[in-house]
Amino acid sequence: MNKTRLEAFSDGVLAIIITIMVLELKTPSAPSFKSLLQLFPVFISYVLSFIYVGIYWNNHHHMMHTVKKVTGGILWANLHLLFWLSLVPFATAWIGEHHFAAFPMLFYGFILLMCGVSYTILQSIIIKAHGEDSLLFKAVGKDFKGKISVVLYLIAIFSTYYHEMISGIIYILVALMWLIPDKRIEKILASE
Repeated sequence: MNKTRLEAFSDGVLAIIITIMVLELKTPSAPSFKSLLQLFPVFISYVLSFIYVGIYWNNHHHMMHTVKKVTGGILWANLHLLFWLSLVPFATAWIGEHHFAAFPMLFYGFILLMCGVSYTILQSIIIKAHGEDSLLFKAVGKDFKGKISVVLYLIAIFSTYYHEMISGIIYILVALMWLIPDKRIEKILASE
């Protein structure tokens, strides 16, 4: 099976996710700075989630460059990732509207955790389909960055019991960790 349909479908879903998030941004209720300032939590939650979806799109794009064949397992694992990413707009709207309250922040963290877990599953299934001599396996190795992200999400989720902004800071730190372009796949592709 050709990977082009998988990439096109994934790109389309991610574009829709970003569109849904931006449509959640409402205009201020009055023509004043105070009214605009009241929307600050909604805007910040949008920016963070936009960055996260962008990171997943970027890494998914790079990962698909290593795929030579698409199996049924890869298709289902990809849908699993897209399912969790499709919940990002809902969680984003919730944390923004409730000014980063504890339970919405916990839920947002759970969605991010599941996105990370599902991405790792997809990566593992691609490696299984292509073998341990595959480009992806050579590029990611033991994937320390992916594993530490999942651990940080768990810490952030439990941090909401103490103070929700601790979890917010951890979500930002994980995003910053991935925002720095991951050159592992590019390097291995260039060397092949």
